[in-house]
Amino acid sequence: MHVKTWVVVVGLQLGAVAAAWAVPPHGPTSTVAAIARMSRPEASRHLPVSVEAVVTYFRSYDHVLFVQDGPAAIYVNATTSLNLRPGDRVLVRGITHDSFRNYVESKEIVFLRHGPLPLPAEAGYREMIRGGVDCRLVRVRAVVRSAEIVPSSTRLIPATALRLLVEGEQVDAEVGGSDAAALPGLLDAEVEITGVVSGHFDNKMQQTGVLLHVGSLRDLRVLHRSTADPWSLAVTPMDRVVTHYSILDRTERTRVRGTITYSLPGSGAVLQDGTRSLWITTDSFQPLRVGDLADATGFPDVKNGFLSLTRSDVRDRLIPAPVAAPLYTWRALAEGGNSSHGHLYDLVSMEGQVVAEVRQATQDEYILSADGHLTSAIYRHPGSLVHASVPAMRGIPVGSKVRVTGICMLTDADPFLGDVPFNLLLRSYDDITVMASPPWLNVRHLIYLIAVLAACMFLVVARSWRMERRMRQQTADMAAVESRRSRILEAMNAGESQDAILHEICELVSFQLQGAPCWCELSNGARAGWKPDRMAENRVAHCPVVAGSGAMLGTLFAAGDHGEKTTAVLWRGAELIVLETEKSRLHADLVYRSEFDLLTEIHNRFSMERSIDALIDAAQHTRGIFGLIYADLDGFKAVNDRNGHGVGDRYLQAVALRLKGQLRSGDTLARLGGDEFAVSVTQVQSRAEVEAIARRLQHCFDDPFTIDTIVIAGRASVGFAVYPEDGATRDDLLNAADREMYTQKRARAELRPRLVTRR
Repeated sequence: MHVKTWVVVVGLQLGAVAAAWAVPPHGPTSTVAAIARMSRPEASRHLPVSVEAVVTYFRSYDHVLFVQDGPAAIYVNATTSLNLRPGDRVLVRGITHDSFRNYVESKEIVFLRHGPLPLPAEAGYREMIRGGVDCRLVRVRAVVRSAEIVPSSTRLIPATALRLLVEGEQVDAEVGGSDAAALPGLLDAEVEITGVVSGHFDNKMQQTGVLLHVGSLRDLRVLHRSTADPWSLAVTPMDRVVTHYSILDRTERTRVRGTITYSLPGSGAVLQDGTRSLWITTDSFQPLRVGDLADATGFPDVKNGFLSLTRSDVRDRLIPAPVAAPLYTWRALAEGGNSSHGHLYDLVSMEGQVVAEVRQATQDEYILSADGHLTSAIYRHPGSLVHASVPAMRGIPVGSKVRVTGICMLTDADPFLGDVPFNLLLRSYDDITVMASPPWLNVRHLIYLIAVLAACMFLVVARSWRMERRMRQQTADMAAVESRRSRILEAMNAGESQDAILHEICELVSFQLQGAPCWCELSNGARAGWKPDRMAENRVAHCPVVAGSGAMLGTLFAAGDHGEKTTAVLWRGAELIVLETEKSRLHADLVYRSEFDLLTEIHNRFSMERSIDALIDAAQHTRGIFGLIYADLDGFKAVNDRNGHGVGDRYLQAVALRLKGQLRSGDTLARLGGDEFAVSVTQVQSRAEVEAIARRLQHCFDDPFTIDTIVIAGRASVGFAVYPEDGATRDDLLNAADREMYTQKRARAELRPRLVTRR
């Protein structure tokens, strides 16, 4: 120990002693050592404390805080918003509690200053398992057997779990952080690890192992790494794995004393001493008298998280020391994982109602309902070496209220995260006391009553069954019809082909008419469904398909005679056909309106832009060219002003018709808006071909237009662009053609359309 550190530690100890002397006799306890020295009854009085100490470990989300003052250290169940670090000196105010070791519950922690950590004590396995360094900061030499990243005990915050061998004994370590890359190199390495000593416990706060709380992997120093990679080992056949198994058992024999509360010869017994109880495993068939004081010697062991004494000998002292079996509720027995007074292996009583009895080869089980939960009271049959025959199971009427006395046996190894399931282990059938017989109106009597009423109600039940069957069939048919109808409507919304939808409508009608042939014939030539080849012996019903406007769309047919039902079914089928037909027409009309100019019946701007984009995509793959011609009518506003918009519209229609006549089959003419037109020219090899078509379009205005009695000498300014020479995008091509058109328009600005006198 460095001199400076030693002086600080001694100074802190002297300060703590002085503070303890300065506290009034009835004031709060002021030293960590005083809290640690308290007796358990004294600590259970929730005495106030106010102590200064150094933080050695803190985990805020679990309220876990360990503090140390000199060699004395305690655990604090801390609720605080402070971000405490190891080395912080704090003032802890709270109250004492008794447990495996006395601890403090605190909701008031004051940060004082940051300073050095206490020097860690060199510790071995014996010091840790015996509690000699409990809650203290220690330094341990160990060999790493496993390293895994796991969630913390209460929240899904990653931590590193290490399984260590300390002096050949197993110790667990929980390390803050989750550096997965550093873990493989730790396997089988000899390390020096610094952390706070804690333990594993069962629900009675009986220690079942050692746990180290380590701040981070920085508190672990590798002394010697493993000479071999674990994954480079040779593969061992599964039936030879035991050849690698070796245990050096140095567990010391121990002796306990308590009252025998349960005994099953050849299996085990339970000894209880106050609030502590222990399962004793023994192979002896020597009978033990329940209620006597007894000693047991054996070896401590932990199975599935539960503490027990194994390979034991039990000696009955023949001194009566009966243990009372307190009455508990189901809730009181199921909880208790968060306290030091759990009921594992305790002799307890509980009341409940018998809901079932199960006779098995090795045990009898009574299933009880208590507080809305099910649990079992189990009587295990003695071994065959003790009794020649298994006693008959005690019959208890189902529904009886009983009080059961037995040993509380948990069926979950981790009782600290909430309620745990449990069973009660009976010592004899006398441990079941019937408190109240089942009510008269029980299951057995109800069965008798139902049997008597069944004879009287047979006809009613039979008729109800037939009606129910018919209603179920009708419901199933209606559900199937609605399912098919919904599928047809979904197909309409999805835009499926009209032929497929008409076929489904005919199948729906046929299904409703018990499979009768059904087909439809529409005025547009469409046909769907199944029309029999021979219908001489069948009567054919039909229903006209009439649109909402009154137009005749076609006819729906069905073969066979089903009375008025046929008419109704055909009428509903015809409605679906009308809906599909009008929907198809409306869709086609909307598509046409979105792509064509309604006045001139040529493509609109949207259609032309989409066509240009498609031509650009195709030309990029084929490295071809195409042309875009832009035409704008000269003096169109004057035509509208002098003759009205009606003449102007008819003039535009005539212009579109004349322009269309100058184009080839692969070219596309569109009205971009107002008096502006555009032409996409495909299948050209040169700019000259595009220019020739542009001039041809311009010369088609040489002849005047006659609108009724009005003659209009029309003119147009024409510009063109070639892809990719004049632009690589749609906007570039339109802008290039537009610029050339306006250049021509300015050059011919003096020219105007001539209005000719009416004829």
